[in-house]
Amino acid sequence: MALLAACGSTAASKAVARSGQAQTLWLCRPGQADDPCTASLTATAVPAQGPRSVESSSTDPSSGFDCFYVYPTVSTQQSDNAGLEIQPGERLAAEAQASRFSQVCRVWAPMYRQRTEASLAKGLGSDPRADTVAYDSVLSAWKDYLTHDNHGRPIVFIGHSQGAAMLIRLLSSQVDPDPALRARTVVAILVGGNVTVPTGETVGATFRHLPLCTAEGQTGCVIAYSSFPSQPPADSQFGRPGQGVSLQSGQRATEGVQVACVNPAAIGGGSAALDPYFLRAQSTPPPPPITTHWVTYPGLYSATCRSDGGAAWLQVDTLAAAGRPVVTELLGPAWGYHLDDINLALGNLVQDVRAAEVTYASNR
Repeated sequence: MALLAACGSTAASKAVARSGQAQTLWLCRPGQADDPCTASLTATAVPAQGPRSVESSSTDPSSGFDCFYVYPTVSTQQSDNAGLEIQPGERLAAEAQASRFSQVCRVWAPMYRQRTEASLAKGLGSDPRADTVAYDSVLSAWKDYLTHDNHGRPIVFIGHSQGAAMLIRLLSSQVDPDPALRARTVVAILVGGNVTVPTGETVGATFRHLPLCTAEGQTGCVIAYSSFPSQPPADSQFGRPGQGVSLQSGQRATEGVQVACVNPAAIGGGSAALDPYFLRAQSTPPPPPITTHWVTYPGLYSATCRSDGGAAWLQVDTLAAAGRPVVTELLGPAWGYHLDDINLALGNLVQDVRAAEVTYASNR
């Protein structure tokens, strides 16, 4: 049930030209036609037993909150850094990971010159120049958005994998040192990016001021995790500091730090049920076939944060499968459930944002 790879012909790109500036290409932008971040949200709930039900949800184009989303590695181009043409892989990633947040915010997602699958196959730490090219394009889009489009609205940051690595760099250099921008940060969701903190602490290391979230509804904090069915192996790309995806954001420290884990289903700690959502194209539920855009499997997974052997991870356990499809370590044990990190907890994450927004609004 992982994200599908990019394929097919190039789709039309959307550009916003600024006088005297390079263009920003927007994958998702409020009011943009054919926006993958405002796709249908209707879902079919498939329980272990009993009748199915259809859930209706809708976008909120008048929301007073913005989401700034950076997508994971999807480009199948053969160059080290991708071009800016919108292709099916970027659209699918935005639809699968970001569109459900349109219930609680207006989603902005820039195209960026990410490192391609071909480049990353050479090793995550093998080409710092390509990582810099990717980050510089995200930074350019961020500055354009902040100057011309944000208009002082509070911001939710969302990134996964390479997208999380890019946001770690962005937050570290642009937001964490700036009290005014920190005050407008509702929550940062940085999944599969190896955010680190000093061992046993909730702030420090990756960020000096932005702490890990420790309570539902907390604002100005970070939700970070990588999901596995068991302890990540020694060569894991995720859950272990100073290696794997850490190298994309320049995090090389291995002593005195641990990778962060905040359970999106129980931010205050402990175990709780996950609220997964998958696009119909990502999942094959048992018959009869479903016709809604989304499918969810209540009671299928639970999660808790664990740490052991130098690793920290979101332990995802399968409960009552009853013939329903379950995620697998599609890329092997070193990757765990990485491809499904967001979708396994998508309903929880949307609720986490909603709760943080309520707190933010009540304090203003």
